[in-house]
Order: sequence, then C-alpha cells, then structure tokens
Amino acid sequence: MIDDINAACKVLQEGGVILYPTDTIWGIGCDATNEEAVKKVYAIKQRIDSKAMLILLNNPGKIGQYVNEMPDIAWDLIELAEKPITIIYSSAKNLAPNLLAEDGSIGIRITKEAFSEKLCERFRKPIVSTSANISEQASPRNFSEISPKIKEQVDFIVSYRQDDMSTPKPSGIIKLACDGTVKIIRE
Repeated sequence: MIDDINAACKVLQEGGVILYPTDTIWGIGCDATNEEAVKKVYAIKQRIDSKAMLILLNNPGKIGQYVNEMPDIAWDLIELAEKPITIIYSSAKNLAPNLLAEDGSIGIRITKEAFSEKLCERFRKPIVSTSANISEQASPRNFSEISPKIKEQVDFIVSYRQDDMSTPKPSGIIKLACDGTVKIIRE
C-alpha cells in the first residue's frame, strides 16, 4: 500500500489523474486545487463541468480550509454517520473553480478507508473523488467492472484492493444550508 500511496502522490503533485479505491466505490481522482487536473477528470468522464464533483479529506478539521461556513450540525452528521456520507456545503474556497457547482457549493466526504485516508493525509490537499465510469453509465461495483476506456486514460492505477470483489455503494449525500437546514439528496 505504501508504494501505491507514494506513486499516487507523485502523480497528483504533477497534475495527473489516478484511479483509486475509496471508502465507497473506486474513484477517479486528482488534486482538487488544480484546475487543469480537474479538466482532465471531466474529459475522462465525458461530463460537463457544470456538474460538480466531490472531494475527499481525511480529517473533519480540514473542512474549514475549503468552505467559508460550516454549520454546527455538520460535526454531528460526520460523527454519527454509520456509513460514508458526503455533505454539500454552500460556499467553497481554495479549490479549483471548475470543481464547484454553479452555486459555488462543494461536496466533501471524510474518508475512513485505509488507502484513501492515508493518501489524503500524505498528499495534504483535498483529492477529487468521482465514480470511475463514463458519465451516465452505471458505476462499477468493484475494480473488475471499471471500463478499459477509463483505465487507459488515467495516469496511474492503484494496485491495492484490485482483487476486492465486494460491492460497496456510493455515499449518502446531504446538502447543508448555512442556517443548518438539511436536505437529503441520496440516502
């Protein structure tokens, strides 16, 4: 796992795109602060850039570096969540502009999975995480279901967990307004 983390960090630092396991499904990722790298991810997914992607962090204490306001309820949601949860915050900052939704919001998930957590810790910046599929196609349930077309276009493919045949699900998604209003997008 350490060799994969070192290699993935090098690719991320150079503005490349990785294919990696997360706390949910396999993801396509890049440096969330690098606008050119984010463009590459949109191109691989054949997705318009007005459809935002989320970022992974390894520690909830880092969220304040990337959003202007974090409602108090977010701490409870993160702490009490029994499964991976992505929270959409209203006003993002310090991220690639083409990563944000049209309203300036950003989805953030705190990963607790061994590889993606260590990768975020080592890289020290947020990492884009979007499902490893072409837009509008089904998300792969494990590495073996990822399209060869996706694999050919990324700069690095993590070896760790490629043989894991479990079928995790995407995270739940909740949108939080600055006033603490909660809207469930996906359970």
